[in-house]
Amino acid sequence: MKALGIILIVAGILMMVFRGVSFTREKKLIDLGPLQINKKEKETLGWPMYAGAIATVAGVVLLVSGRRRS
Repeated sequence: MKALGIILIVAGILMMVFRGVSFTREKKLIDLGPLQINKKEKETLGWPMYAGAIATVAGVVLLVSGRRRS
């Protein structure tokens, strides 16, 4: 449980710092043998700031509860 708590804390902090991830996806529009027409689309995967806060708090709870049992 200690490792999971640490992972959740790190992931939560990163989610609060980086509000989203941008990436480029290439879609194939036409494929006629040697002729190909592709389209590049920029997409963003975002998440709300409170999701990072919830993950951080959950990680802290796991760490604290793991120490009380030991």
